[in-house]
Amino acid sequence: MPSRRNELLRRAGLVLGIGLAYALFCGLTGWYLPCPFHAVTGLWCPGCGVSRMCMALLRLDLPAAWRWNPALMVLAAPLGILLARLAGAYVRQGRTRPTRVEQAVIWAMAAFLLVFGVLRNLPGMEALAPG
Repeated sequence: MPSRRNELLRRAGLVLGIGLAYALFCGLTGWYLPCPFHAVTGLWCPGCGVSRMCMALLRLDLPAAWRWNPALMVLAAPLGILLARLAGAYVRQGRTRPTRVEQAVIWAMAAFLLVFGVLRNLPGMEALAPG
């Protein structure tokens, strides 16, 4: 089991490293990966603006982060708590499946993002569009 945990930690470190490299690239160049969903459909997906939101958070610019993606700002704390709980359960007990309550929270967050994705594309809801 320890080798499995080490592999998980190695992968988490790799994802974190890639994220930091992307943040550095965006910060230095001002260029961000475009959303493929928006490029194809012209509609805003629930994740549109997340790169710029994260860059604003790195600058501690909360109002700008909110403008880029308010839904993920709302979900940031519950998502962080959920991920910490799941990681803690894995490290302490080797448990890889979320509990029923954690599953309910995951589904509620997914539903919230789905509703947000629909609302931000409706006429009159321009305030939910990125930027």
